[in-house]
Amino acid sequence: MGSVPAEEAAALEFGGLVGDLREVYESGRTRDLEWRQAQLRGLVRLLEEKEEDIFDVLREDLGKHRGEAFRDEVGVLKKSVVDKLQNLKNWAAPEKAHTPLVAFPATALVVPEPLGVVLIFSCWNLPIGLALEPLSGALAAGNTVVVKPSELAPSTSAFLAANIPKYLDAKAVKVVEGWADVGEKLMEHRWDKVLFTGSSRVGRLIMTKAAKHLTPVALELGSKCPCIVDWLDSNRDSQVAVNRIIGAKWSTCSGQACIAIDYVLVEEEFAPILIEMLKSTLKRFFTKPEFMARILNEKHFKRLKDLLADRRVAASVVHGGHFNPKTLSIEPTLLLNPPLDSDIMTEEIFGPLLPIITVKKLEDSIKFLKSKPKPLAIYAFTRNENLKTRIIEETSSGSVTFNDAIVQYGLDSIPFGGVGHSGFGQYHGKYSFEMFSHKKAVLKRSLLVEFMFRYPPWDETKIGMLRRVFRFDYVSLFFALIGLRR
Repeated sequence: MGSVPAEEAAALEFGGLVGDLREVYESGRTRDLEWRQAQLRGLVRLLEEKEEDIFDVLREDLGKHRGEAFRDEVGVLKKSVVDKLQNLKNWAAPEKAHTPLVAFPATALVVPEPLGVVLIFSCWNLPIGLALEPLSGALAAGNTVVVKPSELAPSTSAFLAANIPKYLDAKAVKVVEGWADVGEKLMEHRWDKVLFTGSSRVGRLIMTKAAKHLTPVALELGSKCPCIVDWLDSNRDSQVAVNRIIGAKWSTCSGQACIAIDYVLVEEEFAPILIEMLKSTLKRFFTKPEFMARILNEKHFKRLKDLLADRRVAASVVHGGHFNPKTLSIEPTLLLNPPLDSDIMTEEIFGPLLPIITVKKLEDSIKFLKSKPKPLAIYAFTRNENLKTRIIEETSSGSVTFNDAIVQYGLDSIPFGGVGHSGFGQYHGKYSFEMFSHKKAVLKRSLLVEFMFRYPPWDETKIGMLRRVFRFDYVSLFFALIGLRR
């Protein structure tokens, strides 16, 4: 079996599970390049053959339309796995490194090696992608893996538990289902790497548990991702920007995404125009309720509703604000200048509510961002090259994207990850391979040449030789060695 049923998980001795995986790893079979490639091909087959089943479970758990599910999970994930298949041989090859002439003859290498047995906690909002993207990196790197899907997406969790053993090496990859207590029990054991995607609160618990075994941890956490909107030159450019803002707020799990736009910063005079464009485009985009995902559950629905319970916040609503508890759906909602000390502006929203904050001059947004915790992403729609430069140089975030939003998540050529409170550790594409690899330094030297000035007893002559070595002054060193001064 490659999965552990939820009802048995609480009673399972996870030490045996981890021990079995470590035994498989120590056998050496996961290091074999052909084995790694076979696992990646298995993931591609899973995504192709079970595409409709994936659409079904994502609709059951989150109400996602098949178009959104394909764009954000199946399609982008298959592309990423294929990229790993095509490049794995090069990534896994030893990389030559420079050696100084004084070490001749010598060869230096950087050798990627798997970490061992790794644990992946995935999140509920992109429950396929956030499980299988890091899994593909861990397998490409040659590890054995436990995947702990989110219990808040039960249909997807059951799908992964049932199908991963059919497509991957069931002795090297395990899926463990269960609630928070199962995650806590897993963290009692020693892992060679843990990746957690989720809230800062749980991330702190993961870090605390990991400290017992000095387990290295990567955290992908949430944040309030800002979007700066400049006054663009043409109606067309402004409309493209609005399209992309809506796509990055309401079209991605109804705003329940760590990289979704959390709030907008815009100049006062442009705000009314932006709001009207957002209203009209929302009406055109979401012509049917099923085109937008629902809120995860009643708890999260209530949390979002409570954000508007503050009278000061409710008074700032300029569009939307309708909540349907029967369908767990919330109308796309725009708020103009809610109080900055309100919960909606101090906590990550993670839903379809969009505050619009006005500034006198757009350059003031830099100061605003610098006063906040470092976000996972900063977005800016502008043609102003000076503003772009200032955002890059004066702010800190996991990523910066100009004139689009969220699409950076789908690029295999750049890393995805946070900084500071938004997390640490980067993956996607080659960076997924590197996250679960150790770059081992290898130096091969000959016994042919020996310099005695590197050893005691010390004198000024030897120190002089060392000075020449450390400044790479080989000509002077040569003359000194043959007894000539230069």
